[in-house]
Amino acid sequence: MSEMPPPGVNQVHQIAQAIQEQIGQVIVGKARVIDLLLVALFCEGHVLLEDMPGTGKTTLAKALARTLDCSFNRIQFTPDLLPSDIVGVTVFNQRDTQFEYRAGPVVAQIVLADEINRAGPRTQAALLEAMEERQVTVDGVTHQLPYPYMVLATQNPIELEGTFPLPEAQVDRFMMRMSLGYPQREEEREILHRYRARRPLDEVTPVISAEDVAAAHKLCQQVFVHPALEDYLLDLVQVSRTTPEIGLGVSPRGTLALYRAGQALAALHGRDYVIPDDIQQLVEPVLAHRLILSADAHLHGRTTAEAIQTLLGKTAVPVEESWSAHVAA
Repeated sequence: MSEMPPPGVNQVHQIAQAIQEQIGQVIVGKARVIDLLLVALFCEGHVLLEDMPGTGKTTLAKALARTLDCSFNRIQFTPDLLPSDIVGVTVFNQRDTQFEYRAGPVVAQIVLADEINRAGPRTQAALLEAMEERQVTVDGVTHQLPYPYMVLATQNPIELEGTFPLPEAQVDRFMMRMSLGYPQREEEREILHRYRARRPLDEVTPVISAEDVAAAHKLCQQVFVHPALEDYLLDLVQVSRTTPEIGLGVSPRGTLALYRAGQALAALHGRDYVIPDDIQQLVEPVLAHRLILSADAHLHGRTTAEAIQTLLGKTAVPVEESWSAHVAA
């Protein structure tokens, strides 16, 4: 007889399943990407979707937004976009003879920053305060953002014409970076049939409230992480800072992101404790975009994906009989 998942974890699983069913109507064959997206949602993290045009980045972001009973705004980034177009402006109200704040599209619970690297660095930087502190400051006045708050950004590969690389400080604020990739042959056939005479995105309906997201977030924070796994996570981070081929290692923000993501992924899989496989699955999407390779590594054609494999290869995986041992009551 299989062990039933704890009540809290079961609630997270039910919330995730409801979202997965809705997104599954739109996105074909990307279960891992959807799971990672939910991990970020339950951790109050932001996600950067990077891939070639036409692979479904914007559609995936829209599908997630429509499953949540939350406010949603889309910002189409272009070279002429100004910071005030994002955060809003203060205007003088002649009737009341007072200045008032008119919110920009960044003031929403779910924000889609579409093709974020089409805008210049100054405009990209307008999101820094919002992503980290959940607030915006306009003309010296700070305005709090709604809860939950999540930025889903899409970008084309930086080698494409008309793109600007994101500053390291902004990239580090994204909890995860992921790509959808091209579909398999039969998956693409299913896309042809599914989209032949209808728009599945129009059929996606809200199934989860902001309160449900907040509850899932609190439940994920209660997932147990064995001290040996904490050491494993910290060892990975330390190796990233001492490996010669990596010029800039993982920041403390990245360490915390990996820890929280491990808790959320465990809950998503019906466990109230983290196992080594949870951390290993998350190392690349959570840490790869935070690494900057050394000049020598670039010269030899190394990639961040290879650097991640180096981290995993250099770090000993802890062996423990039961990762659920000593779970706090």
